[in-house]
Formats: sequence, structure tokens, C-alpha cells
Amino acid sequence: MKKIYLIDDTSANTRLDRWFKRHICDVPQSLIEKNIRKGNIKINTKKNKSSYKLQNRDEIVVNISNLIVNNDKKTKVKYKPTKKEINYSSSMFVEDNDNYVVINKPAGIAVQSGTKSKRNIIDILRDTIEFKGSTPFTVHRIDKETTGILIVAKNRKFAQLFTSLFRIRKIHKTYLGIVLGEFPKKKGTLIDELYHYEKDKKVKTKAITHFTLIDSNNNYSLLKLNPETGRKHQLRKQLLLYGHPIIGDSKYRLTQKYNNKKNPLMLHAHKINFSINSIKYNYTAEPSLEFHNFVKEKYLKIF
Repeated sequence: MKKIYLIDDTSANTRLDRWFKRHICDVPQSLIEKNIRKGNIKINTKKNKSSYKLQNRDEIVVNISNLIVNNDKKTKVKYKPTKKEINYSSSMFVEDNDNYVVINKPAGIAVQSGTKSKRNIIDILRDTIEFKGSTPFTVHRIDKETTGILIVAKNRKFAQLFTSLFRIRKIHKTYLGIVLGEFPKKKGTLIDELYHYEKDKKVKTKAITHFTLIDSNNNYSLLKLNPETGRKHQLRKQLLLYGHPIIGDSKYRLTQKYNNKKNPLMLHAHKINFSINSIKYNYTAEPSLEFHNFVKEKYLKIF
């Protein structure tokens, strides 16, 4: 049956195939490609590639009967937050406007649901007053145990804008990290090759982090960290490579001896800044009480 769909701002800049799977039917990619070749899926009466980025006011004509739904794909179950979690979430907001929020994420909660952790920020925000009538969109992530600044978009337009800004490195983040030992240099740049696995394939990526030593003693150092690249666990991996793992890190550590489980991960996303239409935006998230207390207890200079 022939149907016509008009694209609005919420779907602009989305790939045609992704739009189709999200709004029409979640079918295999091969079936979408086949119907595009046959002319059963057209944009403004013309054929186009599945990778075509949709534009505002585009008309998509879909003329397909007996669509075969991909039933093998598992339905993602959303996390149902408690009333306590929803009420607590109000204390996390640093910024709230029509297009995005900035929150100070607490430790111990993932940004998105995963195989090991169902409880997540996105599903909690979904039920808050701040997101009434809006959908939370992930534009970047920070580790589950890392605290601090997190941007969450309220619409697809700003989700795509932030994603683009992160990709071209126009969003700048500042972290605070407390590491083991006395850091040897006051200022510099860490440039390393990091490895991770994609299925059975070992992948090498370049990681760049600028650092400034705020204070140190024989046992600990407080660092300001500005990652230029955004690799998974980048700061934790790089600092371990130099023999100065982040305090409280149970994964990237030197030996079991230094794995003090009573300490949370001493890594905090402190500041973020970016520009939109030549207007500069700067946001700051206060470190947790545990972070402040550790700095005080170890006689490190307050930042």
C-alpha cells in the first residue's frame, strides 16, 4: 500500500535506512536496499541511496506490501526508575532548557542500559518533569563509575548537532583525577596507542590527553586532564600506562595491593565548553563529597 511521509526537524539529517527502521518497520538492511532499487522507496519522487541524509520537508513515498518484520531482533526493555530515583534526579541538573540538559552524573550509574547494568541515566531522565513531552538522546558517554558533566539532548536536532560537535572536536572537556604516586611533570601531553577488541579483531587507536599538575605529594597527585580524543576508558588506560593509575579504579590498576575498594573512582568530569551559532557555553559540575574529602584527607591543594 502506498504511503507518503513528510520529514520534519526531528528527523532531519537522519539516514534514510535508519529512519525507515525506526518509523516504518525494522527489517533487514538487504530488504531496504532491494526496495530502494525497485523504486518502492522514493524521496521527492526520486530514487536515492540508503545513506541519504533526510532534509526538512522531504517527502518519502513508501509503496511496499507484505513487509517481513525482523522478529529475531530482541526488544530492548527500558529500566523503570523508582520514585526516589526520579525525585533525586532533580539535584543533578546543572542546566535545563528547551533543547538539552546538562547534569552532574553520580557514580555507580551507567549512561545507557547494557548487558551488565540495566539501571541507567537515560531511562531515569525519561520519567522526570524536565523531560515531559521530550525524549532524552545520548550524545556522549562517561564511565559508570565516573562522576560529572553529561549532556543529554531533548530532540533529534540538537542530538545530531552535539554529535557533530563531538566528532569534529569542538566540545572541550576538563576532568579532575587523583592518581597514585607523585606525577613527574607539571604540564604536558600524553600521546599513546591504545588497543581494544571488536569481536576477535584487535584495533589500535591514537589517544591524546593534555594534563596539568594541580598538586602532589609522595603518594598522590591531583591532575587536570583535557582529552583531545575520546577513546573508551582513555584517561584510565593512559594514566595506568605511565604508572599512575586513578585512585579507586578496580580495572586499570598496578596490582591487587593498590585496589582499595573503599575508595570510589577518583575521576570527575569537571567542566565542558562549546559554541553554538558563535555563542559560547560553559558549564561546571562540582565534584562529589567523596572527592572533596579525599583531597582534604591526603593534604592535596584544593582546586
